[in-house]
Amino acid sequence: MTRLLLIGPPGAGKGTQAVRLSAACGIPAISTGDIFRANVAEETELGLKAKEFMDAGKYVPDSLTNDLVRSRLLEADVEGGFLLDGYPRTTAQVDELDDILAAGGHGDGLDAVVLLVADSDEIVARLTKRAAEQGRSDDTENVIRHRLDVYEEQTAPLIDVYTARELVVTVDGLGSVDDVTERITQALEARGIVLSHA
Repeated sequence: MTRLLLIGPPGAGKGTQAVRLSAACGIPAISTGDIFRANVAEETELGLKAKEFMDAGKYVPDSLTNDLVRSRLLEADVEGGFLLDGYPRTTAQVDELDDILAAGGHGDGLDAVVLLVADSDEIVARLTKRAAEQGRSDDTENVIRHRLDVYEEQTAPLIDVYTARELVVTVDGLGSVDDVTERITQALEARGIVLSHA
């Protein structure tokens, strides 16, 4: 069983690496965005509640996000492990995840936290280029830098918690997709986590 958490700033390539890691480990990649969309599409009770917030342009509150993640981690496909992307985002959610994993028979929690790091200026350059290519006028440099600041504020405490537990594996998120995947693979193998399908 391999239980991983992927953390990184916006634009560091988390989504791409999550797909690759999940395939390499033979475990599902679980992102809160995907959980929200799936529950909304299936019109579950939790999904309808989440949709009210999303339609109003508001953040889905922690309590509801926790319930959605708890529900997802009870599904059969996570028995062999999972890769979390986008959750937890706060220290309160770290505590909640600990409870979910303990209650769900997932042993003593996560095996590793992969932290993708990237220089802010490089990320801004990458995201403004992507915004221009996709015609997204809302992704200005100021907006992107604000998102990076918010990420730093919200995520730094999480990294401290997981560093204290000796779970954090820091990987340079810049470079080609293949290079970053290779770095993650080597960092995990150094911790004794072998990617069975790599």
